[in-house]
Amino acid sequence: MSLPSYELFIGQSARLQRIFTEVDIKHCKELTKDYNPLYQQNDIALKNEDNRPIVPALLVEGLVSQVITDKLPGIACVLLQKELIYYHPVYIGDEITAELTIIDIDHDREWVTQKVKCINQNGTEVIKGQVVIYVTGKVI
Repeated sequence: MSLPSYELFIGQSARLQRIFTEVDIKHCKELTKDYNPLYQQNDIALKNEDNRPIVPALLVEGLVSQVITDKLPGIACVLLQKELIYYHPVYIGDEITAELTIIDIDHDREWVTQKVKCINQNGTEVIKGQVVIYVTGKVI
């Protein structure tokens, strides 16, 4: 039985947008058991520049994973490496656009490297970096 083939190319990109809500943060806190006071309405959270609770980094990373799973490559794959730099906090109510672009394909290993860029509704870059994924099939 042969594995399926996928046409991926350098420069190929995909993006998704999401607005993060209090409900999203509540679910994330319950799943991770991370109850950082910056994630909720209180005096500590309201001391930031936007006077809004911060969205957990793990939740924003989930949007990056969603682009990989749903769009690029949008096929069965495994995340091998993730290097992300957080330049600006994400707050409740922010609309974040995650864009991934293929920058390298290792055909022998079936690894795909993608540049990651996340921006908010104001055009501010909040996250950038790269991911390496293993595609379970032949990359052509």
